[in-house]
Amino acid sequence: MRFFGRALGGLFLAAMTLALLAMAVGVIVGALRERMAGGGMARPAEERVISANVVTVDPARIIPETTAYGELRATRALELRAPVTARVAEVSPSFADGASVAAGEVLLRLDPAEATAARDLAAAALAEAEAAGREAARALDLARDDLEQAQAQLALRQQALQRQRDIAARGAGSAAAVETAELAVGQAEQALLSSRSSLAQAEAAVDQSAIAADRARISLGEAERTLEDTVIRAEFAGRMDGAANLVVGGQVTANEVLGTVIDPAALEVAFRLSTAQFARLLDAQGDLVEAPVTARLDVAGAALQAQGRILRAGASGAEAGGGRVVFAALDAAPGLRPGDFVTVTVAEPALEAVADLPATAIDSAGRVLAVTADDRLEEVAVEVLRRQGDRVIVAPGALAGREVVAERSPLLGAGIKVRPVRPGQQEQASAAPEVLELTAERRAALVAAVEGNSRMPEEAKARILEQLQQDRVPAEVVARIEARMGG
Repeated sequence: MRFFGRALGGLFLAAMTLALLAMAVGVIVGALRERMAGGGMARPAEERVISANVVTVDPARIIPETTAYGELRATRALELRAPVTARVAEVSPSFADGASVAAGEVLLRLDPAEATAARDLAAAALAEAEAAGREAARALDLARDDLEQAQAQLALRQQALQRQRDIAARGAGSAAAVETAELAVGQAEQALLSSRSSLAQAEAAVDQSAIAADRARISLGEAERTLEDTVIRAEFAGRMDGAANLVVGGQVTANEVLGTVIDPAALEVAFRLSTAQFARLLDAQGDLVEAPVTARLDVAGAALQAQGRILRAGASGAEAGGGRVVFAALDAAPGLRPGDFVTVTVAEPALEAVADLPATAIDSAGRVLAVTADDRLEEVAVEVLRRQGDRVIVAPGALAGREVVAERSPLLGAGIKVRPVRPGQQEQASAAPEVLELTAERRAALVAAVEGNSRMPEEAKARILEQLQQDRVPAEVVARIEARMGG
């Protein structure tokens, strides 16, 4: 039994060995046949050609644009304040937030009773001061007359004294008479001195009355202005903003802010630029150019915009964080309001002989892939002047008139052969309808299906049959007929 089992094991191993040898021979024979069928050594693979979108570098005059963000401000605004503490007598319907007001329109009237009384008191004070001035003038005239009389009395007393002295010198008079005359002269001189003092007081009274009258006139003018200020008007046409909630009979205090009238047509936009962007807006003398700007506000798919020009720049760079704050006056700006945050587009000075390329055509090192005469690529360095969104403005240099790859990819590089796809070629290819060349059997089946369709209008059937008779039939027509056939 043991011998019989070992014999069966040996036969099994021998059979497995023969099977493996047969498989090896089959593999070798198959390889030889395949090599012989290939006709010898395999031919080298053809070079791969990659399609690439290209654009032509055309130098032109381009106006670069700088985009910034800014806030609208009102350049003409009137703040309404209460001149005095008073009661509200009348409120205009236009005295409300957002309401339009006309130039000179009465917005608010305050109770003029107190202002009128103050005006009348000031007028009475002026009349009193003027009366005092007239009285002082009359007193001045009397003081002058009194002075003249005192001077005349002194002259008479002096003459009498001289006469008594002459008589006494001749021995006819007495010493007592001379002394009496001298005493009379002294009294006349004292009276003259008193008259002069009265004249000076009268002149001072006239000056004081004139000052009092001027003071009364000033007070009267202030009272009249206060009375006029009880009627609050709009000095120019505009819109109300921040109007206080006032009712007739309500009380307002002196200098209380009641609202603001804003002229929506007088707007300016303040926006920030980097130092490099600001430097591009300076002329040869270092002055800021009046570059045109566009302020745009996008709201729910609609766009509100206004045109304007740069006016001035901030005096300090600290408020702009190292950059510059620039102000531009806007023209008519319908729909825009102070406080709106807008997108500002500034037109920089034009650049001559530059090219506009897609941003995808330039790598981070400022190089492009140019197409050579044999449709191969080469890397060329260019000077990047501006980056604007998905576009780049470059100095073309030697690339003027040449084609460059519009969209770089990892498959493209220097030395690779490409199939240039120029602008418009893809659109033309997609616009041309796909057509088919039909065999006689397929054409006959399609014609029979169309003729057997009883629900198709005769005009449409004739048109389709005419198309089926052409050498090339639109693929869309064939697909539609075969879909109805169920094929």
